[in-house]
Amino acid sequence: MPSFAVGARWSRSGESGSSSSAWAASRTGHGAVDRRLFPPQVRAEVIRLACERPVDSEVPLARWSSSELAAEVISRGICEQISGVTVWRWLSEDAIKPWQYRSWIFPRDPEFTANAGRILDLYAGRWEGELLHPGDYVVCCDEKPSIQARRRKHQTLPSAPGIGRGQRVEHEYERNGALCYFAAWDVKRAKLFDRCAPADGIEPFDALVEQFMTVEPYSKARRVFVIVDNGSAHRGKKSIRRLQGRYENLILVHTPVHASWLNQAEIYFSIVQRKVLTPNDFADLATLQQQLLTFGRRYEHIAAPFEWKFTRADLDRLAHRLDLPAAHAA
Repeated sequence: MPSFAVGARWSRSGESGSSSSAWAASRTGHGAVDRRLFPPQVRAEVIRLACERPVDSEVPLARWSSSELAAEVISRGICEQISGVTVWRWLSEDAIKPWQYRSWIFPRDPEFTANAGRILDLYAGRWEGELLHPGDYVVCCDEKPSIQARRRKHQTLPSAPGIGRGQRVEHEYERNGALCYFAAWDVKRAKLFDRCAPADGIEPFDALVEQFMTVEPYSKARRVFVIVDNGSAHRGKKSIRRLQGRYENLILVHTPVHASWLNQAEIYFSIVQRKVLTPNDFADLATLQQQLLTFGRRYEHIAAPFEWKFTRADLDRLAHRLDLPAAHAA
């Protein structure tokens, strides 16, 4: 018959003593932990601990592992015995993975929801509370800087049939320069304009805008809404005066700071990264540029508008969760 052994709570000060939150682990006669007989309070304490940062408990770790959590649970007297496998199983059932982390940037733009809402309205076919005119166009522009041409020190080997071996790419490479790839994406028409330049900057970005603003239907459109992030080539009021002064039907719309994910050109760049640039194996910049531009033409033939799903309602829920002002439709 299983026996219960009550563990003593261990404090950071070195004192020990019993506590109502120190729970027993059930052990079999062979000393192995029986995972079915842990009191629910033990599981709750383990999950609570997993949701804390180790540093908050003065533990010199950046992240918990399941085995380290098990050791900490025992040292705190929550239970006398528990395995890392049991901890891992409990956390997996609740989709808690304290050994993983994601980087993020908290919105600091005081006008985050207002500026984001304008872009979401454009994707939904509205501007300032009214439906877009059939003669209006929405174009997302962006740049992907510092794309290296990496020439591998050994020829890349293709996949080998019969032996189950995938493509092999030499780890070592020589850097043969870098370039910047610019792209403009028509949200409704799935039309792509792109170009390469030695580096990013105002001059190559303006050349991209000229590439579509000087041809129909954009040159004769009622309005062309150009969505950009806050990169140095198109940041602030100076960029608005520069571009809107040059094209009378152009309206420059900025994403909030650190919210370039609202720019659909980023979706296209993620496709380029997967389909063209990974693995990076280009003999020189000329080869890299040819591949990028050739892929642009290939993709344009099969492209369809991206199915954008993040709406104003989603933005309001995000704002509520982050305690930001709600986005009210104009």
